Parts: sequence; structure tokens; C-alpha cells
Amino acid sequence: MSSITCPICPHGCRLEEGRTGFCGARSNRGGEIRCLNYGQITSLSLDPIEKKPLRRFYPGSRILSAGSYGCNLRCPWCQNYEISSADSGRLRAVSLTPEELVSRALSLRSQGNIGLAYTYNEPLIGYEFVRDCSLLIEKEGLKNVLVTNGYINEAPLRELLPHIHALNIDLKSFSPAFYRRLRGNVETVKNSIAAASECSHVEVTLLVIPGENDSPEEMRSLSSWLASVDPRIPLHVTRFFPRYHMTDRPATSVDTVYSLARIAREKLEYVYEGNC
Repeated sequence: MSSITCPICPHGCRLEEGRTGFCGARSNRGGEIRCLNYGQITSLSLDPIEKKPLRRFYPGSRILSAGSYGCNLRCPWCQNYEISSADSGRLRAVSLTPEELVSRALSLRSQGNIGLAYTYNEPLIGYEFVRDCSLLIEKEGLKNVLVTNGYINEAPLRELLPHIHALNIDLKSFSPAFYRRLRGNVETVKNSIAAASECSHVEVTLLVIPGENDSPEEMRSLSSWLASVDPRIPLHVTRFFPRYHMTDRPATSVDTVYSLARIAREKLEYVYEGNC
């Protein structure tokens, strides 16, 4: 049987029958690309919306946050590596249909829930599940939120965006070389931010890692570009703590976070310091 190419992200994994892609969650089964993590929920929590983080989208509300497993980037500092780098054979997951998950979201309305957030691992590698849930959530008058690395092809992203009310996109650096180390490319993420800003509320997060993406020059370039898309896009400048495979350096100094945030404010209307 011939191999087929997964259409979701720029990796474009060409998969023989039974083989799984780079993300660990998409596979060739019977000559079709199947979403292996469809409905496999590893994390489920009713969170403050500010924790996504979203500061300018229904502040003070809460949102039911769901995650599965797998990711299409390789960040050595990953905060959720237990699920992002794992497969179904090493995880405890609850199987939920879109209808069941949406029913849970509806049942939490009385506790301030405004909808469903797809988060914790990279949600867009489970594209079909996000799509199916988002259509149901929208019909119920609730909100869909994506917390994503933005590493997705433009065509599937644009198909989904009309049903997504808000996104937090993780722009890990403004350096092409930095993204190559993560097995990605920065231009794809920039394109996702620009496309999403056309029809959805977008906020962007930069995790500041000492010696990696913490230079004033990089922040000037990043904030200038983001302002060219829309100076009202909120930027979260967030403090790094040692984690996973990156325990060889200290936490980002609070002074560095505040200094970079001041630079970003030269171009952007809304800048927030995080983890300080």
C-alpha cells in the first residue's frame, strides 16, 4: 500500500501504512490519515481564562480546558512534557466524544464557564476533534479557545478559524535558527498569528529563556513585527523556570522580563509580564 502525506502541519509526514507521524498522534490507517488522539483526554480542568493566558478576552471568567497527547515541536523546556512527548500506550486517558465533552462544558455554566479551551498539549495535531467540538460549542452559544504553538498549515487553520473565538499563540522566538532547533520554522507561526488576527481575538506569549531569546534586539524585532500586524495584540512576556531537558540554566531574572516588556511597550498597546 502506498504512503500518504499528513496535511495538517509543515512537517508533511509521508506515512506508510501503520506508521505514525512526528507528532505522535496522526497515523496512516487503511490508507487514510487518522487522528489517534481523537477524544483521548489526558487533562481536564475548569480554569480562570487568565491562565491560558488571555487577559483581554472575557476577563474574570472561567473556561473548561481539555488536553490530549502529542506535539509537533520539540521544546527542551516543555512544561507539559509528560503528555506532549508521550503516546497513548504510556498515558492514562479518558475517552470522550465531542458531545460528551461539550455536555461537560454546558454543565459548568453555573460556575462561570464560557466554553471550551483546547490546550495543555498541542491541540491542532488533534485537528478533527477540535473541529468537531468547536462546531458543537458554537451551536450552544459558548466560546472556543485555542492555546497553540501555531505550527499548522494555512489551509486547515483557515478552515477552523471561523469557529474559534480566541487564541493564545506561543511565539517561542523571533529567530529562524532557534525554531530549527525545535524542528519548526518561525515563518509558519508568524503566518498563523497574522491569519488568526483577521477574524479572532489573538494574544501572543513569549517565554523568555536566558541566553536564548532574551536580547533587547530580538524583542525590538518581535514587537515591531507584531505591531505591524496589529499593535493592539496583547503580548505576554513570561518568565522561564528550569524544566525537562533545560535544567542547565537559572530562571529568567524578573528584571529581564520587565526590561523586555518595557521595550515591547514602545510598539504595542498591551504588554503583560508573566510568572513574576
